[in-house]
Amino acid sequence: MIEDRNKRVVDTLNRRQPDLTVVMENVHKPHNLSAIARTCDSVGVGKLHAVVPKGSFRLGGKAASGTQKWVKAKYWRTTTEVVDSLKEKGFTIYAADLGPNAVDYREIDYTQPTAIFVGSELVGVSDEARACADFSMTVPLYGMAESLNVSVATAVVLYEAARQRESAGMYNDLRIRQDTFDRLRFEWLHPTVARYCQKHHLDYPALNEHGDIIESISGNSRDGYAEVMQDR
Repeated sequence: MIEDRNKRVVDTLNRRQPDLTVVMENVHKPHNLSAIARTCDSVGVGKLHAVVPKGSFRLGGKAASGTQKWVKAKYWRTTTEVVDSLKEKGFTIYAADLGPNAVDYREIDYTQPTAIFVGSELVGVSDEARACADFSMTVPLYGMAESLNVSVATAVVLYEAARQRESAGMYNDLRIRQDTFDRLRFEWLHPTVARYCQKHHLDYPALNEHGDIIESISGNSRDGYAEVMQDR
């Protein structure tokens, strides 16, 4: 079982896209939060951002299907803070908007570092987000509805990004840092041992190519570590 799970974990991490992310601004409904996170995981986005009052953001519920284990969420108090941070890292900010200057989402080159900014269910992105964004984009509508659900619109855009990135071969090679790969691989394969090591400020033991732990811990924490290993 560990070997099969290891293969799935390795394949997933090999396809992670560190320069593609989503920023949710005041998206409050739990099913939308969870659905967006699940789509992020599905297309290789390992980290998303949320601009919300502290403590009001939660990933979970049936829609998430445990995605909170695989996708990291970073919280921000203001829109300006997250935009400044992403621009410092070279991201282009695209705000989902219905304004007259918004471009068709299919016209965007998602093979470049891209942050997709989506707003609340009722009013969309804020005026501040529109002002901070490099471009506005929209998903064309051909019916009577004036807008798509925020999680649906995000999924549409992310899968266009995935299509472009797959065509460009961006899922073929490891794109996250090797130390990040090694850390996440251990945490996903051995969460109980990882929590023990974090609690006691210990380095993670080495893994073999199948995902098995091949190294023990020495010192004062060894007895407790042995108990953890037996209880896995």
